[in-house]
Amino acid sequence: MRLHGRLKFQLALFTVIALVAVALMGLHFMKLPAMLFGVGRYTVTMQLPQTGGLYGGGNVTYRGTEVGRVETVRLTPTGVVADLSLKSGIDIPSDLEAEVHSQSAIGEQYVALLPRGGGPPLKNGDVIPLADTSVPPDINDLLAAANNGLQAIPHDNLKTVIDESYTAVGGLGPELSRIVRGTSDLAIDARANLDPLIALIDKSKPVLDSQTNTSDAIQAWAAHTAAVTSQLKTHDQAVAGVITKGGPAAEQVRQLIDRLQPTLPVLMANLVSIGQVAVTYRDDIEQLLVLLPQAVSALQAGIVANMNTKQAYRGQYLSFNLNLNLPPPCTTGFLPAQQQRVPTLEDAPDRTADGDLYCRVPADSPLNVRGARNIPCETVPGKRSPTVAMCESNEQYVPLNDGFNWKGDPNATLSGQDIPQLPPGSPPAAVPPGPAPPPIVTAQYDPNTGTYIGPDGQRHTQSDLANGAHPRSWQDLLVPPKPN
Repeated sequence: MRLHGRLKFQLALFTVIALVAVALMGLHFMKLPAMLFGVGRYTVTMQLPQTGGLYGGGNVTYRGTEVGRVETVRLTPTGVVADLSLKSGIDIPSDLEAEVHSQSAIGEQYVALLPRGGGPPLKNGDVIPLADTSVPPDINDLLAAANNGLQAIPHDNLKTVIDESYTAVGGLGPELSRIVRGTSDLAIDARANLDPLIALIDKSKPVLDSQTNTSDAIQAWAAHTAAVTSQLKTHDQAVAGVITKGGPAAEQVRQLIDRLQPTLPVLMANLVSIGQVAVTYRDDIEQLLVLLPQAVSALQAGIVANMNTKQAYRGQYLSFNLNLNLPPPCTTGFLPAQQQRVPTLEDAPDRTADGDLYCRVPADSPLNVRGARNIPCETVPGKRSPTVAMCESNEQYVPLNDGFNWKGDPNATLSGQDIPQLPPGSPPAAVPPGPAPPPIVTAQYDPNTGTYIGPDGQRHTQSDLANGAHPRSWQDLLVPPKPN
């Protein structure tokens, strides 16, 4: 028999719902983890003079609420001991009485915990002494008392009861015969399966109690199931459309993958490389993502100062203090002076020097403080090195000199090589560093009046700096200002 696609989908959907329901029933309603593995439970020992019909698997109640079950019942030289497996999270005072009761006329004994006062809560390993426990009367005594009661009934009244019973069931012989035969067959089968039947009876009480206690949840689950099925029925055409159009959509996806197949492996290989780099520089990427919003906020805040002012047309409010040649440029570690090109040349010939070119001065030198020599090693915390190879090796960064003067072999690039040595027989040449150029002094001035505070701390005024003093042109930038 060939099943339609929609029918297969519905069968699969109902199978998933059934599995979820069974898992929910076993884990939440039947509490199988607690029953089988003791999860969330602790054990308390109860001493008894006799079993009183108590059996393993019976319930334990506290104030009428089921709080555990009887784990085992075993004999001791002085009586009987029952191990109670109680639920964690329920504080039961240790000052209590434990009584064995019968749930119905056929038995179904359980333990009722009756508090008498306060006291600390029960904990794992506590013992309820014999003086605080009790068991129900013996069934033989009850039967003897019942027999004595029947004997006390007058025989005439008993005959009346029997006659009325005959009137009630008279003529129902065949029906009663079938009932008796059915009962006999049931008893024979029950006797043949006595052990499973006893286990079923012993364990049926927790199951039935769980069904009773979770009746609201079962009703809610049934209502939700009915709601889901009704929604499926209401949107049957939409579900059918998804099933019908799912095949062509999957075929289009397959065709797309086929078209991407020649380039997809290259793309995935590149993504693997990018992923490895991203993993290595994960901390840097996180720092970038943290600082980027703050940097954008700072850039946006630079425009706020000029809003609603006459200077608003100037855009972002920035102050550039130019200190030229402070510090001077770093030349150590690059091409020697004999190989350096004129700065005015605009072509870009191939580099003929071997090795990496970077500023090879001490790490704490003020020259090019953010140079390659101070790049943190991503895979070696605490180490800084200009190259990945030096990061991965035991080699440490070694500067060439203090950075103010180029030293070394004039015919080679010194980056990546050992510390250079002077040629044999040549006296060491100690070239003192040149004086650092003085910094350029700058001062902010008021564009409306042309006043500013000089290095001497005095207020000065230069009229040609004021707005509207006289027409300005680009030639004024090339002519020194007139002294006041």
